[in-house]
Amino acid sequence: MRSGRRARRTTAVRARRTAAGAALGIAAILGIQSIANGAAFGSGDDPARQPSVYSARGKEHGPVRTAVHKLALTDQGHGEAVLSKRDTDRFALMGVSWTDPLAKIQGTIQARARNAETGQWTAWQDLTPYPAMLDGKRAGARGSTEPVWVDASDGAEVRVTDGARNGKLPAGLRLDLVDPGTATAGRTSAGLDAEPAAFVQETPPTTPGPASTAPQPPVVSRAGWGADESISPEEPGYLPNGGTIRAAFVHHTADATPYDCSESAAIVRGIYTYHVKSNGWKDIGYNFLVDKCGTLFEGRKGGIDQPVYGAHTYGWNSQSTSVAFLGDYNQQNASDASLVSASRIIAYKLGQYGVDPSGTTLLTSGATQKNYFGTSYTLGQDYTFNTVSGHRDGYATECPGNLLYGQLGTIRGYASGTVQNLAITSVGGEATKAGSGYQTPGPATVNWSTSTQTPLIYKFEVLVDGQVATWSWGHVRSATLTLSGYGDHTVAIRATHTSGKVTTSAPVTVTVPGPKTFKPVTPTRLMDTRSGTGVAKAKVGPGGEVVLDVTGNSVVPSTGVGAVVLNVTATNPTATSYVSVYPNGTDRTSASNLNFTAGKTIPNLVTVPVIDGKVRFYNHAGTVDLIADVTGYYATDTSGSTHVSHGPLRLMDTRYGTGTPKAKVGPQGVVSLQVAGVQGVPSSGVTAVVLNVTATNPTSSSFVSVYPDGTTRTSASNLNFTAGQTIPNLVIVPVVNGKVDFYNHAGSVDLLADITGYFTSGTDGASHINLGPKRLMDTRYGIGVPKAPVGPQGVVSLPVAGVQGVPSSGVTAVVLNVTATNPTSSSFVSVYPDGTARTSASNLNFTSGLTIPNLVIVPVVNGKVDFYNQWGSVDLIADITGYFTK
Repeated sequence: MRSGRRARRTTAVRARRTAAGAALGIAAILGIQSIANGAAFGSGDDPARQPSVYSARGKEHGPVRTAVHKLALTDQGHGEAVLSKRDTDRFALMGVSWTDPLAKIQGTIQARARNAETGQWTAWQDLTPYPAMLDGKRAGARGSTEPVWVDASDGAEVRVTDGARNGKLPAGLRLDLVDPGTATAGRTSAGLDAEPAAFVQETPPTTPGPASTAPQPPVVSRAGWGADESISPEEPGYLPNGGTIRAAFVHHTADATPYDCSESAAIVRGIYTYHVKSNGWKDIGYNFLVDKCGTLFEGRKGGIDQPVYGAHTYGWNSQSTSVAFLGDYNQQNASDASLVSASRIIAYKLGQYGVDPSGTTLLTSGATQKNYFGTSYTLGQDYTFNTVSGHRDGYATECPGNLLYGQLGTIRGYASGTVQNLAITSVGGEATKAGSGYQTPGPATVNWSTSTQTPLIYKFEVLVDGQVATWSWGHVRSATLTLSGYGDHTVAIRATHTSGKVTTSAPVTVTVPGPKTFKPVTPTRLMDTRSGTGVAKAKVGPGGEVVLDVTGNSVVPSTGVGAVVLNVTATNPTATSYVSVYPNGTDRTSASNLNFTAGKTIPNLVTVPVIDGKVRFYNHAGTVDLIADVTGYYATDTSGSTHVSHGPLRLMDTRYGTGTPKAKVGPQGVVSLQVAGVQGVPSSGVTAVVLNVTATNPTSSSFVSVYPDGTTRTSASNLNFTAGQTIPNLVIVPVVNGKVDFYNHAGSVDLLADITGYFTSGTDGASHINLGPKRLMDTRYGIGVPKAPVGPQGVVSLPVAGVQGVPSSGVTAVVLNVTATNPTSSSFVSVYPDGTARTSASNLNFTSGLTIPNLVIVPVVNGKVDFYNQWGSVDLIADITGYFTK
C-alpha cells in the first residue's frame, strides 16, 4: 500500500510541477538581470532540469503564504531521540528545534528527507545548532539548528544523540518542516486569515542611509521574493552607537539537495519562515542573501541603505552586516557569479562608512566565546578582524564552509579592486586614423577594452577634454558621440569599479578639422612612376602602395596644409583594377578614385586630406604607372579663397563654338576661355574656377593641359586619352587675366567645359571640410539608393546632408568621386542639385562596358544631389571626400 501511495503521490507532484512550470514560464522574471552573468533571476542553472513546484517563473506580486509543519520527536532515553521514517505534508526546508533557547545539544542532530517526485531519500544531513539568543532575548524564542534545503519532499526521518554526555536532551524536541509556498498558489490575500494592513510592505526610513563610495547593486526586494510581512510585524532595528558598519560576515545556508536558481526565492522564504516561526526571531537573520546565479536578495527588513541590525554572527551583530550564500560550500566552491554579487553588496555597505574591504577593523566582542579556530574572545574586549570575514572567524561553526572560506580573499579582491588594463582600442564611426590620433568631422564611435570581468564594472564614462560627454553601463565597450568645436580634443575612458574606485585610460587625440580655404597653384607634376619623379621609378604592383611627399615643395608649403588637390592619372595598366588615394597614417577605406581596364589611360581629380605631409596611392590588381599633378591646396587658415557654387553651366564647346571658335583643337594647339565676368561669374576677385572638362572625338592618343592664361604651361596634364575615346575630368585651375587656357598635345580633339563653381578672394564663399573618403552610394548593392542600375533617362536622388558626418544644414556643396560602371551603351551622366532643372552639362561620358570615374563638386540645395543617365543602363558609385560650408 505504501508503495502504491507513493506512486500516486509522485504522479500527482509531477502533474503539479508541469502545471506550475507552464503557468510561471510565461512571465518575465523580476524585471532585472542577474548582475553577474546576464541571466534573469529565476532562469535556473540547469536547462535539463524540470521546474519544481518552488520554481519562480514570474514576478512575485505580493506576499506568499508559507507553512510550518511540526512533528514531535520521541525521546528514547539515554540522550537519544528520533522521528521514525514517515510520510509528511509537502515541505522543502527542515530543521530541529527545542523549547529552551539556552539548552545545548553536544552530540549530533541528523535528518534526511524523501524527494516527493523521485521517492529517493537524501543522505543523512548533520544539522548545526544556532547560537543561543542570536536575535536577543525574545519571548517564545526556541533553540534550534540551522535549517537545510531539501527541495520538494514528502517524507522525513530524524535521529538525535547527546553523545553520551549526560544522557539528557532538551525538552520539546521537534522537527520543523517549512513549505515556502509557491508564487501562484501561495500568495496571501485579503481573503486569508490576516488583517489587510499586515501585507503592506515596510516603509524605509525617510532619511536615506549614508552615501557610499561604491554603487548599490541590483537587489531583489522583500516584496520581490514574496515576504509575508504579517509573520514579522515588529519594526526593524538598527545598529547602536550611530549605526556604524565596520565589517561584513560571510555565511552559507547549507543544503542537502542542489537547488535550481529558479527556486532561490522559495529558499529565502523558507529560511525567513524558519527563523521567525521556528526560532522565534523577529525576522530573517541575514542582511542579504545571494544565490549561485549571482542574484542578490534583501534579507532583514529596514532598508538596503540602512545599518540594519541582523542576527547572523553571535557576538558581533551590533557592528556588522552579512551576506549568506545559498547552498553548502564544504565540498564545493561558490560560483564566480555569486562571489561577484556578494562583493558588490559588501563594497556598497562598507563604502557607506569608509571601510576598506581589503583591510582590517576593530570589533568589540558582545560575548565571551571561542571561534572555529579556538581563538578566545572576552565580552567587551576589542579584537582585530578582516573587514570581510567568515562566520567561523567570530564563532565556533564550520560556516561558511571550508571552500567558501578559502574564497574570502577573492571576495575582498573583487570588493576593493579597480578596472585593469583600460585602454581605447580605436575610434571609428565617422572618425578615421590620423597619425597617432584620429580625425572626424564631429561624430565618432569610441571603442575600448579592459581585462576586468564585466560584472565587476559599474559604468564607463567617455571624457572629452576632461568632461563627461556620455556614459554607459559596465557591459558596454563602445559609445557614439559628437565632438563640437574645431581643433584637437583629448578623449579618454573613465571606468568605475563596483568597489567605487575609478580608473581613467590614457587619452587619445581626436581632431575636428576646421574649415579650410583654397590656394590655387600653377599645375605642377609631383609624381611620375615612369620617370621616378617623387617616388621610385617602377610600376605599382598588385596590392602595392607608393607614398608621396606633397608638402614642402616649390608650390605647396610644409605646414598649414589640410588637403591637396591632385590630378592623378593611371596609365599602362596590365589588368582591370582601381587606385585609391588616401592620407598617409590613416586606414584605407573601400572608396576608390580611379577605375580602369587593361591598356586604358584614366585621369581623375582627387582632393585628399593631409595628415603628415604625405599621401598614399594603392593599386588593387596588375601593375600600373601613376602620375600626380598638384593644382592647389587647402590651407588650415583663412588666408586662401572660399568656394562659391555656380552652375553647372556650359562655358565651352568647340563643337558648336560655345565660348571659343567652332573648331577642334589641333596638335600643340591652345584655346583661351574667358571665365571671369561670364555666365554670372564675377569679373574680379575670382582666384580659380572649377570646370568639368571633357575631351571627345580625338583623332589620336594625346593629353590636354588646362592652366592659367598668361603663365607658362608646365608638364602637368589634366586629361589623357586615346583615339576615339571620350573622357571627362574635373579641373580646378587658377584664373589669371580672367581666362584659362587649354593645350592639346597631339592630333585634334573637341573640348567641352562646364563650370560648377569658383573660388573667390571675397568673404561670401564657403570653406572646405575634409571628410572621408566614404562610400555614400552604390547602385550595385543598394547603398544610399535602391539596388538597381540607372536606366535610360533615369534619375536617382542621393541624400547627402546629415549623412556619414555631413552636417544636416549649412552645406553649400559636396565633393564626390563618382564612378560609372557596367554601362550597357555609350552615354553620359549629369550630377546636379536636387530640386533644380538639369542643364546640358555632363560629368561623366563613357562607352559601353567602360568603367570611368570623375570628381564632382556639386551644389546642395535641399540636402540631396541627383544623378541622371542618358542612355542604356549603368551602375553608379559615389564616394564623398569633403564638403563646403559657410
